[in-house]
Amino acid sequence: MQQQQQVVKKDRRMFASSDDNAMMKQVMGTHSPDGRDVELEPILNVVEETLHRAIPANIDGVINGTHNGHIDALVGQESLAFSSFEDDGIPDGLANVIHKISCELSCKCSGGADAHGSTMAILNILSSYSWEAKVVISLGAFAVNFGEFWLVAQLFATNPLAKSVALLKQLPNIIEHYKSIKPRFDAINDLIKAMLDVTKCIIAFKNLPYQYLQDDTPPKSTALSHIPTAVYWTIKSMVACASQLTSLLGMNFEYISATSEAWELSSLAHKVHNIHEHLKELLHLCKQNIEEKQHDEYFLMLIRIFEVSHLDNLKILKALFCGKDDIHPLLDGSSKTRVNVDVLRRKTVLLLISDLDISHEEILVLTQIYKDSRIQPDLHYEVVWVPVVDNLMAWNDSHQHKLEQLQSMMTWHMLHHPTLLEPAVIKYIKQVWHFEKKPILVSLDPQGRVASPNALHMVWIWRNDAYPFTSMKEDALWKEETWTLELLVDSIDRYILHWIAEEKYICLYGGDNLEWIRSFTKIASDIAATARIPLEMVYVGKSGTKERIRKISTTISEEKLSHTWPDPTFVWYFWTRLESMLYSKIHHQHGNSFENDPIMKEVMTMMSFDGSDRGWALICKGSREMGRANAELAETSLMEYENWEGDVQEYGFVPAWKAYLAKLHKPQHCNRLILPGISGGIPEVVVCSECGRTMEKFFMFRCCTD
Repeated sequence: MQQQQQVVKKDRRMFASSDDNAMMKQVMGTHSPDGRDVELEPILNVVEETLHRAIPANIDGVINGTHNGHIDALVGQESLAFSSFEDDGIPDGLANVIHKISCELSCKCSGGADAHGSTMAILNILSSYSWEAKVVISLGAFAVNFGEFWLVAQLFATNPLAKSVALLKQLPNIIEHYKSIKPRFDAINDLIKAMLDVTKCIIAFKNLPYQYLQDDTPPKSTALSHIPTAVYWTIKSMVACASQLTSLLGMNFEYISATSEAWELSSLAHKVHNIHEHLKELLHLCKQNIEEKQHDEYFLMLIRIFEVSHLDNLKILKALFCGKDDIHPLLDGSSKTRVNVDVLRRKTVLLLISDLDISHEEILVLTQIYKDSRIQPDLHYEVVWVPVVDNLMAWNDSHQHKLEQLQSMMTWHMLHHPTLLEPAVIKYIKQVWHFEKKPILVSLDPQGRVASPNALHMVWIWRNDAYPFTSMKEDALWKEETWTLELLVDSIDRYILHWIAEEKYICLYGGDNLEWIRSFTKIASDIAATARIPLEMVYVGKSGTKERIRKISTTISEEKLSHTWPDPTFVWYFWTRLESMLYSKIHHQHGNSFENDPIMKEVMTMMSFDGSDRGWALICKGSREMGRANAELAETSLMEYENWEGDVQEYGFVPAWKAYLAKLHKPQHCNRLILPGISGGIPEVVVCSECGRTMEKFFMFRCCTD
């Protein structure tokens, strides 16, 4: 809106200061349209062709007569503009009008005739036509004169008739001294270009869709109020050019080499160019307004289409991906060929929506899940990657390379290019499905209904067991779950599942303090030997610090401190699953409080451990007997093993350890819970997992955590 106001004010100043109001009253007085409609585009196309062919591409060829190759090449090109014009021809009566104006330009523009008077005479001839018709018809008449002038000049050396006419008009002298008078012709050519630009701009306003922008609506109303002025100066420019051409005939070389005439034309070209620039800015604003209304219309259509029932999902998929009329908007990940959305008909479709910064870990894990689904015939779902890029105007080779690199990693379907998404679809994805930065996985059932606004959490937690990826399925899966080591680790580490079956003691620990890791693993190993328990320790790292964790894991392996996960993707997946559990629980509490949900309480405890600057440890036997503590309590409790050693014989190692941890717990503590932002996913109230008090909320912006 501010940009629109600035352009309107600038236009008002420019037009008001440049034009005499009395003169414009005269111009408006000639305007008496009778409502006739003239098809202007074919006429303008022929005018452009004429002017383009008339201006010699190589004046030396005109002088020495070798320009025929250029002429023949032009003639040999079957112009679409000419063919369409020849089909319809000049509308009835229009040829006579063009002839009258042509005479006005050629006969009354010589000998220093009044340019304003000639312009007004032309406007009077065209009084019954619209403003855009006036300027196009006048330009057609000018093109006739200009074309005849150069036709004779170009054919002088090869055509006897042209040579005779040229001699009578004294054109040989002009051709001979063309280089000396070139500034005048350059000025004429520049002014012709400016006239064409203004004319096209005026027609563009006429062609704006009326249903989106009425004539009395700014900025269109502002532009329409200035078009009469633009038409006047454009026709006056034609008069000036015609006058210059006429003045060349029969004049001696000394006179025609004067530069004052060229300066006058250049000054006029500058003015017409400024008029074009201001009209172009207004046209741009008009198109912006229209696009916004079209996008709003498309957005409302998307809302309506998702609210009604359909026999299959094709109508919805076409609305999402076929707005640009591309019949093959998708890319098949396996064959890398373009395909139609019909390949997704009546299937469950998972829309993987992300920007170009989607992590390789996400793609690798999802690829494995998708690969597993292909060997299960009862899983009828397809994944479609939908890359959302905000500023496509800044798209460059680097973006294209990144897009192609990501596409090469994916085995499922994907949108061929981000430009195929309508802006209204992007708006829907952001406003209705709440996509911001982190990837989401919108689940559509075979009829195209949204089964889950973000099924990514349940996919990370349960993989293909979450099929058909509906909110009801997510509820059902949670009802079957309890807090176990299998839920925490899943199939990330097969060894852990074997250790659980063997009833071994298992210690998971994390953090990025290498000195604490060395100290804790030494103490834990010593206590396990003292307590005579088979203990397996696994380092599970820390979220968001891939490179640092990779180096720590390498050190742990080299020093044989414990087991590690050699693939950093395992560490990423472990913490991503915990985040997913938290968000999934938040969206499926159904009124259950934090205190009544032991899984949510344990997940938040683990994530608060990860959010701290300290390490942590979890020790369990089998699947369900589990205790956990932060770095300080974990190390202190094991160092003081002699204080609770007696309880181990009576209650078991893990229960005795948990009881001692409760004694060591201090009311003064500080837990941090870092929740990676997902729109609509952050709870209003979060309580401390240790003391139950409400935690304070802070905002943190984090980047490049390695």
